[in-house]
Amino acid sequence: MVLKAKKEAPFLPKTEAKAKALKAKKVVMNGVHSHKKKIVTSPTSWRPKTLRLRRQTQYPRKSSPRRNKLDRYAVIKFPLTTESAMKHNTSVFIVDVKANEHAVMKLYDIDVAKINILIRPDGEEKAYIQLAPDYDALDVANKIGII
Repeated sequence: MVLKAKKEAPFLPKTEAKAKALKAKKVVMNGVHSHKKKIVTSPTSWRPKTLRLRRQTQYPRKSSPRRNKLDRYAVIKFPLTTESAMKHNTSVFIVDVKANEHAVMKLYDIDVAKINILIRPDGEEKAYIQLAPDYDALDVANKIGII
């Protein structure tokens, strides 16, 4: 067997060695400004999720709030006074279809014992307001201006 001779590092002249050393020094000082290519191992593409801000409105869609169509003046349409209702200490009114018992109850500063509301066959809504025992239906009707 023949022994192989060891390979020695190639001999560089002094100027080349100095140039190579300066080049290495420059790389160490400045850093490497190159990117290593990453290997894509996934079949799907990936994109980072960035901040998505809410869109701001250019102008308000409703310039002013809607008018309350069922205010306290629109609840009662007109009174229906009958003698039999007055005997039971009850006032009868035709009210708006959308009015409920609380809307009718809040109208006058009197105590109400009971309110019954029904929708008539012609589509109108009728409210029977039975007053508290300490109020008289005739006096309240005079005060309101029904009679």
